Amino acid sequence: MEEKSATSLERMLRVLDLFDDEHLTRTAEEIASLLDVSLPTGYRYVKTLGDAGLLQRAGDSRYALGPRIVVLDYYIRRADPLLQVAIPHMAELVEKTGFDCVTSAWFGAQILDTHREMGKAPATLSYGRGRPRPLFSGGAPKVILASFPPAQLRKLFDAHAADIARAGLPTEWPAFRKYYAAIRRAGHYVSRGELEPQLAAIAAPIPKADGAVWGALSVVIDMPRIDVVDVPRVVQLVRQAAGRIAGELAGD
Repeated sequence: MEEKSATSLERMLRVLDLFDDEHLTRTAEEIASLLDVSLPTGYRYVKTLGDAGLLQRAGDSRYALGPRIVVLDYYIRRADPLLQVAIPHMAELVEKTGFDCVTSAWFGAQILDTHREMGKAPATLSYGRGRPRPLFSGGAPKVILASFPPAQLRKLFDAHAADIARAGLPTEWPAFRKYYAAIRRAGHYVSRGELEPQLAAIAAPIPKADGAVWGALSVVIDMPRIDVVDVPRVVQLVRQAAGRIAGELAGD
């Protein structure tokens, strides 16, 4: 009985994973079919999640994610140790550079931006808090993946061959590993139009003592300005800020 209950709970929670950019709403019938459960079970999942505020009606027998998630996100922000430390340093970095500053981190199998401090002329970003980033394009993902041990990086390589090829990265494992090892040694990455053609970014890891990272700290720059910006100076500022954040998180 306990095993069946756990399986039912796991399936019900998987309902939340069925929503994305292409599927902002779902019907109970779609949910039941995608989870391979009976229609009555699908309706029961929808009702239970709706009662908890995790789903809400979106008209025409369709359902969307519910307002409880907004409330939970507020508490996530308040409890996030990285944001508790990083936001003052991000504001200082914005003051020094004039550019937007973003923190990003690895969650499960996704890279998410977790906070953005606006610069003097805020960039137009397609990605923001809560929207998963492509794993293999852009400054923040590059420095985060560069921190992975070889076994973890190899799992990503094996699982995302098509995405890696589309991103223009090496499609043979030795070259792929060497690519990220070079980023790790450099301690930063400068992306130019990788994620969005009009934007560049300078990113540095926020390191942990064990060699892993808390996430990445980036400044976002319009492409026309990257050619006139003192890039080495901005790299230094970003790395210094990331180091101070890491030091505070470690209790130094």
